[in-house]
Amino acid sequence: MKKVLATALTSALVLGAANTSFAAANSFSDVPTDHWAYDAVSQLAADNVIDGYGDGTFRGQRNITRYEMAQMIARAMAKTTVVDNSGSSKPAVSASDKALIDRLAAEFSDELNTLGVRVANLERNADMVKWNGKVEYTYTDTEYKGKGWKTKSHNSDLMYRLEPSAEVNSHWHFKARIDGHVDTLADTGTDLALKRAFAEGNYGSFNVKLGRQAFYTNEHGLVNDTEFTGADLQFGKALKVDLIAGRMQADKFDMGNKDDVTDVYGINAQYDSSHWRVGAGYYLMKSDNFKNDVYYSRKDSEDKAGIWSANLGYKFSDKAKLWGAYAKNSKADDFDNAWQAQFDYGIYDDAAKKGNWSVYAAYRKYGANVSFTPTGDGIDRGIKGWEVGANYAIMKNVGLRAIYADGEVIDPNGVKLDADYKKIFGRVEFFW
Repeated sequence: MKKVLATALTSALVLGAANTSFAAANSFSDVPTDHWAYDAVSQLAADNVIDGYGDGTFRGQRNITRYEMAQMIARAMAKTTVVDNSGSSKPAVSASDKALIDRLAAEFSDELNTLGVRVANLERNADMVKWNGKVEYTYTDTEYKGKGWKTKSHNSDLMYRLEPSAEVNSHWHFKARIDGHVDTLADTGTDLALKRAFAEGNYGSFNVKLGRQAFYTNEHGLVNDTEFTGADLQFGKALKVDLIAGRMQADKFDMGNKDDVTDVYGINAQYDSSHWRVGAGYYLMKSDNFKNDVYYSRKDSEDKAGIWSANLGYKFSDKAKLWGAYAKNSKADDFDNAWQAQFDYGIYDDAAKKGNWSVYAAYRKYGANVSFTPTGDGIDRGIKGWEVGANYAIMKNVGLRAIYADGEVIDPNGVKLDADYKKIFGRVEFFW
């Protein structure tokens, strides 16, 4: 990477006076070779925003210090605008290069200030809009097997996700999620879809979200891990109380008319300490889909779901955690309860550091009329059984996931299905 970036070092000669005054007392630390700034400067050099020494090398193959990096950034900042014949300023670099320069200026603001380059406004502007995201490739092999029959399915999905966050003011942000998928087996894809778009206001112990947002129920997604459109009000710190109200797409439920919508109301309370996690919740949902499904209401008259849930967990250390959860739908006649228990060991944190890893073992029962959109990547809705998984960061922001699930289809009341279930899940994921 250093050879590629060498062309950017000309700016080390630009601020000669500053260099003279600091040469004897330069105690700035080296910039780590895996720092994102190298890639940013490399891009600016490729776009001819920063010039190089001319010989294509770093002087003596030495590391770049933060002071030298700041000099390069100062040179780039000076080239962002030009003055035309009328005396007006206009952009001299592309919007993407300007964003890179602003981000670099925010990262190295202390060094730039030392050089006399004021970046207070740039630092704020660089933080106004942030982009996170991921790309993940997932392959699954799923098998259902009963007496005299067997079905197998394979899924190969490439998913691209962008998650922009824009600062409105000191209290409010606007956030979004955009997803796109490619079926690599069929070579077909989807258009990018706006999955979430909401405003979030944070006032210390009070938080409010308005718009299309995450609907992740507090028992580790045992009931729902999806989106809804509405309002979410949260109060408290160690003990948090959530109030939600809104609507969600009915096509998330595998029942009835998928064009219908479902009204959603909920309240939950969650207490988190250094070791304990304890919570409870209640969710009321209303949809004609419920009364149109033979396995939901035998009288075909119930249009509501009344779900209460509880969860309990204990953290033995930063690496070891044990937790469980239970949920029941008091309105359904069949498949009306769900539970899960899981032991986690290790630290993965979305591959934040090379070598991070974690493993887990779990038992899950996802009753279809209470676990409408559960989190699980192994056990599916309508299945009960064991699941084991592992995560490993092969390098920073790049991880591998593997899951094996073995269970059986949940029997309806009074019926024995004797149908087995197996699933193999593998994923490669890239974060930024």
